[in-house]
Amino acid sequence: MKVRNTQSRARSRGFNRLEILVIVAVLAVLAVAYLADRKKRMDRARLIACMGNLKNVGLSFRQWALDHQDAFPMSLSTNLGGTLEHVATGEVWRHFLVMSNELNTPVILGCHSDPDLVRVRHFTPAFSNTHISYFVGVDANETMPQMFLTGDRNLEGGTRLPDRMLLLTSNDTVRWSKRMHRHQGNVGLSDGSVQRFSSLRLQEALPHTGTATNRLALP
Repeated sequence: MKVRNTQSRARSRGFNRLEILVIVAVLAVLAVAYLADRKKRMDRARLIACMGNLKNVGLSFRQWALDHQDAFPMSLSTNLGGTLEHVATGEVWRHFLVMSNELNTPVILGCHSDPDLVRVRHFTPAFSNTHISYFVGVDANETMPQMFLTGDRNLEGGTRLPDRMLLLTSNDTVRWSKRMHRHQGNVGLSDGSVQRFSSLRLQEALPHTGTATNRLALP
């Protein structure tokens, strides 16, 4: 009887310390893998949503141009309803505000991956650069369809000019910072299309914009 009781206790004992440590380690690895995959899927979803925003912004530019001599706001004087005089002020928001009827809501001007964005749902007198995630290509026009019209503002490289202007020449080195989309980004072109670029593809696209320089107003 004593032998049987000993064997029964041996069979019914719990996990030893080493087995518990192994189980905990396996669970930790699985948790890290799950969280990493979830973060990756979330980043991809935000990048796709950002492309949708820029598609709508590009459409708004083109709709506005149809009613204004086929020109984007940045190339028309304020006397003609445009924003040309504001290009040198650093007030990037004015190029979007003038299209408020076409945009309908400032929600599409904000990227979910932008940690510095202050979200607003309506255009108000307090609308400013803090409510925008996207740059404006101030020299963009429909006759050069590959010019950068708008896109994510987390750009590095080129030459920083006064009043929030970034000058990119065809020979400049340009890349995305990790601030938004983890070294990826989206660019809306003058033809209305939106391109998802890695830093390498962004660099490759720069010489093919149709112009030696691109001036981008960064909010």
